Amino acid sequence: LTDMKRRRALLLPKKKPGAAPRNTSPLWGEDRRGGLFYLLAKQDEGSFVRERRFALVQWWTMRYLIGVDEAGRAPLAGPVSVGAVIVPEGFDVQRAFPGVKDSKLLTPRKREEIYGEAAARSRAGELRFCVRFSEHAYIDDYGITRAVRRAVQRCVSALAPSPEGVRVYLDGLLYAPSKYEQETVVHGDALVPLISLASVVAKVRRDRLMAKFAARFPNYGFEVHKGYPTKFHREAIRRYGLCEIHRVTYSRKFASAR
Repeated sequence: LTDMKRRRALLLPKKKPGAAPRNTSPLWGEDRRGGLFYLLAKQDEGSFVRERRFALVQWWTMRYLIGVDEAGRAPLAGPVSVGAVIVPEGFDVQRAFPGVKDSKLLTPRKREEIYGEAAARSRAGELRFCVRFSEHAYIDDYGITRAVRRAVQRCVSALAPSPEGVRVYLDGLLYAPSKYEQETVVHGDALVPLISLASVVAKVRRDRLMAKFAARFPNYGFEVHKGYPTKFHREAIRRYGLCEIHRVTYSRKFASAR
């Protein structure tokens, strides 16, 4: 009912004596430049209403695409990260982000470059993205599959609380809440540029977080391997034991070898 009232308000804005009509479109938010809309309505009220109808049609028919991918499934320490990017249908990801591909195939410098461009385009209103983490303790308690699923749900819901007009593309075996129209693409991070972009934002944000952890736990080299089971990391666990951010279920076999 609330949604129907909001749509009706687009077509039949309330009039107050002496007050200028306002744009109350849920897509753009309230526009307080009342003078402009007042002049438009005063000059040609019929034209003003037609413009509002056109805005409503745009709102109903506009479709958005969301790409989703994760980073940090296999590390011995730190959270798993899920990134999601939402763009209008027709947005050319490859043109906007030349060279975008699976984050694992990019250099750290290129990933940061792409992330910076995504942040700039987000500020410009061309797209939006978010990253959500499931921390190491949650992974130990509930397993990596449930941890990733929780982060996916949080990402998608943050970008598109309503499933209307949204299609979600996910990498591998990921899936969004069932209310969303969605498609899972095997090797999607290599085949679908929007998923590739999501993999980059997920990877960059997680790598930055692990670099911060490196300052707190300097013996483990998190700034280098980001928690993955490299030889150096395994030897550090044998020497120093587990630290606060290690996934115990993943790492204890290395600690027990001390």
